Amino acid sequence: MNNIHMIKEKLHNWSNFEDHPPFTEIELLRIIDHYEEELLKTDKDSEAILYAMLIYYRLKRQVTDDHLNELLVHSDKVNHPMVKEIQTLKHYLHVYQSLEEKDFSQYFIRETDFDPVKLKKVRALINELEAIGELKGTAVYSNSKLNNAYHYIFDQVEAVEDIAEGLAYALEHKKSVQDIAFYNEEVDKINRAIHLFYQELPSFLKDEQTEDPLDELNNMVGLDQVKSYINQYYHYLKYQQKRKEAGFQMIDEQGLHMVITGNPGTGKTTIARLLANIYYKLGLLESNKVVEVNRSQLVGSFMGQSEENTLNYVKKALGGVLFIDEAYNLKREEQSGNDYGQAVIDTLVASMTSQEYASNFAVIIAGYPEEMNHFLWANPGMRSRFPEGNFIQLPDFDEEELLEIAERTALNNDYFFTENALSSFRSLIEKAKVDESFGNARTVKDLVLKVIFHIGATRSLINKNSWLNHMRISRSDILSLNQDSDSDHPLEQLDQLIGLNNIKEEVKKLSAFVKVQQKRKSMNLPAVPIQLHAVFSGNPGTGKTTVAKIYAKILKDCGLLKRGHLIISSRGDLVAGYVGQTAMKTKNKIREALGGVLFIDEAYSLYRGEKDFGKEAIDTLVDEMTRHNENLVVILAGYKNEMERFISSNPGLESRFKKYFHFDDYTDEELLEMVISHTKQFHYSLSEEVETFLLEQFAQVKINGNGRFVVNLINEAIQYQALRVELNGNTEDLTELLKEDFELAWKSTRGINKQ
Repeated sequence: MNNIHMIKEKLHNWSNFEDHPPFTEIELLRIIDHYEEELLKTDKDSEAILYAMLIYYRLKRQVTDDHLNELLVHSDKVNHPMVKEIQTLKHYLHVYQSLEEKDFSQYFIRETDFDPVKLKKVRALINELEAIGELKGTAVYSNSKLNNAYHYIFDQVEAVEDIAEGLAYALEHKKSVQDIAFYNEEVDKINRAIHLFYQELPSFLKDEQTEDPLDELNNMVGLDQVKSYINQYYHYLKYQQKRKEAGFQMIDEQGLHMVITGNPGTGKTTIARLLANIYYKLGLLESNKVVEVNRSQLVGSFMGQSEENTLNYVKKALGGVLFIDEAYNLKREEQSGNDYGQAVIDTLVASMTSQEYASNFAVIIAGYPEEMNHFLWANPGMRSRFPEGNFIQLPDFDEEELLEIAERTALNNDYFFTENALSSFRSLIEKAKVDESFGNARTVKDLVLKVIFHIGATRSLINKNSWLNHMRISRSDILSLNQDSDSDHPLEQLDQLIGLNNIKEEVKKLSAFVKVQQKRKSMNLPAVPIQLHAVFSGNPGTGKTTVAKIYAKILKDCGLLKRGHLIISSRGDLVAGYVGQTAMKTKNKIREALGGVLFIDEAYSLYRGEKDFGKEAIDTLVDEMTRHNENLVVILAGYKNEMERFISSNPGLESRFKKYFHFDDYTDEELLEMVISHTKQFHYSLSEEVETFLLEQFAQVKINGNGRFVVNLINEAIQYQALRVELNGNTEDLTELLKEDFELAWKSTRGINKQ
């Protein structure tokens, strides 16, 4: 597509609207975006064909109110034959769409009708025909059959109008009306003329509802194995149908009931609707209607209501398909005896086997794979109604398929991705794929709409002359949506921290190692395994949580974490008070952290003996770290000695935590530097005596809390300063903190031990 000569050659080889264009609609938009100026300089015909081809696709998508056509009409491109042809087709489509819903049988006259009734019908028909006559244009298409069918409609309209005018005159003047049958026959010819015209329209203009369900299936993104199976299933059903017509019998039929499993957004509902269309097309069901229900619509709140609800929906689905989404919810094992889900299952099974309903509808149940398997094996009656061959498992979409879905979603909303934008959009998908909540096609569509919303909220109002600007999704649109709220680079944030020199060196070393391994990986060189889980040891207030947050951002910048967020937790967030609840509680917290860092403070408190529920949390944590190896980093934090004993007590933890960071207590000078830095953040200044006073105090006492103590001390000093200013009535200087403010604060701040 980057070769202008190749583009022109392909464009000029396309000269028939019955042939599929050499470029997709998205490729055309990108060509116009990149090469329109170059095409204008060298070959205006190529540009005209480009626009004709683009309108071809838009007509195929049933976009008839089109700004592109208006653009063509007011430009010199309109003289090109391809442009004239596509405009003619657009006119023909408009004519058909105006006529397709009209019912001319309402104007038929019966011999028994009274003359006023006859006259009313004839006058109404004349008005209708006059309106239709105004649709007639002068455009001519190269396909003579289509042109003839077009003109035949208006010829027939004119002929019937003449007949109707004569009939109206006779009725108004009380003359005898002889040939009513001839009038009705001529009116009916208009319907036949419209049908003939539709038959001659190019296939790409015809109503999409006439599309073969198998064609619709095969046009879906991905699902290769599912497509293969359903195509085989279709031909199997068709073959058995032909055998029956030939007089053969099939006692043990496979049946139409189907189980569809798959994760969110994999197309379960879409496949169910396609199956309904296939059953209907083969004449196995009377209609293609799909009655969609879930647990809330079936399960009642008192005895007998569930059976009634289920039977009512079965009756609604007769002749078509009853589709039950998330069917595993019908029976919940943990529910009490008042749950009536089993009554729904029993009623459904009975309906599927009864003489009254059995062959008159199909049941399709759907849900997540694991839950559906468990549900079916736990309900033998339900399981036996679905043959092994009638199980369809929909796979998750891979990355390329998700990008194709994104492009289709954008195009359906009259947007297109530039190639660079599509590459950047990949990062949004990766970020969304960090846990089980990822909804495949559904999530991707939501992301595209989020980008479109962002564009609409930030771009200026539409200028018709720059129409392409309002269809383009550029790389900057994606980046502005995906940018981190913090402007500073994480390594710069690390350098700005006071003290922690040993920690800074270790983190920078690890960051460099990760970047080099990522670079080696991109060059297909063997990469050394990266150990990212870490133990942060040190006293309170030494900066463990702050560094963990920066650590998460560094790993995100290196491409190892998709979100780079920090989830802080403690024993209370992971351990429950009842058997079996701790594992679930721990897993939920891990799900929050997927794509980022799980920071467990005072982690040693998880283990309080073999009979403590904390052991279950540790075992779950170890299992989940293995399961989400490339999608989760865990940091365990706490006092040094306690953490060493805790890690060595569990082989699973010891084998997974190889990086140890020890946070030393801050020196007196570092504590003072923290005081100065923190006060400056709030535009306070310190008097000369304050720094001397604080250094003397830091040297005389043992500080508990490090940075936390400093923050508490400053907050107290600021409050004492406010009290002093208020009592003195001197509000001129609200920014200076004096020695006396810190003397009072020092006495009231906890966390001081004398040396």
